[in-house]
Amino acid sequence: MSKHNIAKGTSLIEVLISVLILGIGLLGVVAMQATALRNSQGSYERSVAIVQAYSMLDAMRANRNEALIGRYDLNWTCNPPNAGDLIASDLNQWITRLKSQVSQSACGRIECGINSCEVEVRWDQSRSTGGTDGAEDDDIQRVTASTRL
Repeated sequence: MSKHNIAKGTSLIEVLISVLILGIGLLGVVAMQATALRNSQGSYERSVAIVQAYSMLDAMRANRNEALIGRYDLNWTCNPPNAGDLIASDLNQWITRLKSQVSQSACGRIECGINSCEVEVRWDQSRSTGGTDGAEDDDIQRVTASTRL
């Protein structure tokens, strides 16, 4: 075998190894992009949940006396309550907005004390099709807002 034939084979192996390394690098870039998109979506959901929690607190401030006697109090619920009077409509719209803007798995809770109220939102960030239904998991995100009325 001549030196000329060996050199041609070596060049082909070098090219194949370079293509393999380039392919692995591109897979890494794709994985990093997917992670960045997932984190960006999670950040967006947290921001919207905070806005919705404060929106509910603002509605309660507008109807302060009713909030302080506990009419806005709501145990964990993932389903919008039936609309009716002003308070029921506020609660219905709040849960509906959580479901449409944060996640279909979003749930809310409201608890008021003597002078202050706490609004909490939770949702499943796992991207699975199922809801949370009270399950505690690493993928469950929570946002809590509290204020004096």
